[in-house]
Amino acid sequence: MAMRNLALRLKYDGSRYHGWQVQKTEISVAQTVEEALAKICGHPVKLTGCGRTDAGVHALRYCANFKTDCKIPVDRVALAVNTRLPGDIAVVDAVEAPEDFNAIGSCIKKEYIYKILNSPIRDPFLDKRVCFYPQRLDMEQMQAAAAAFVGTHDFKAVRSLGTETKTTVRTVHWCKAEKEDDIITISICADGFLYNMCRAMVGTMVYASYGKLAPQDIPKLLELGDRRLTGPTMPPQGLYLNRVWYDDPVGQMFIK
Repeated sequence: MAMRNLALRLKYDGSRYHGWQVQKTEISVAQTVEEALAKICGHPVKLTGCGRTDAGVHALRYCANFKTDCKIPVDRVALAVNTRLPGDIAVVDAVEAPEDFNAIGSCIKKEYIYKILNSPIRDPFLDKRVCFYPQRLDMEQMQAAAAAFVGTHDFKAVRSLGTETKTTVRTVHWCKAEKEDDIITISICADGFLYNMCRAMVGTMVYASYGKLAPQDIPKLLELGDRRLTGPTMPPQGLYLNRVWYDDPVGQMFIK
């Protein structure tokens, strides 16, 4: 039987995983899903994910694809694999993708959100799902800092050394900070992200809130490209991959 290229839409709580990527000694989201898929497909499965979410990072919408010659109907894949997955990972949908579709290479843009509980009292029920930050943050300064990141820039100043990339230039389509009750949500959409880029951008906004740097300094700091001059890398538990964009037919799966 001909090989099929199946694309999955997933969501997961990353609290107890060592990120998406398969690890030699630590449990990862990819390994957990691959093992469940292998049971329903009857052969080893190699997943290609749309990004490397780090240890403790979550995904509200995530895309992964794999090749298989199993005959399982595509509308049964989600139900079948979910019976073999732990409660903190769910496959929401599956579609037949074009032969050349690749979850990371075919991705047009992604949006991450970062959640901060800005309150003097922590919430035990949000413990691994927000960054608890008791000191008061200045929303106006954070919003001004967020706006300064929008556009095409070299983002070397807000990335950690790790995976080598051909270029550190990225286009940020939007970066905004909003507050509802005690929760600050920062949304960042770009054509791609460098290692720890989101968390360092949020850390730089937090620094702007304190007056440790001025929002209007951010373009110059990006130009200088020195990681030591921007804000800290924020903890992973506040970060979620929120949305991913693809052309049809996979794109239709993410509109719902």
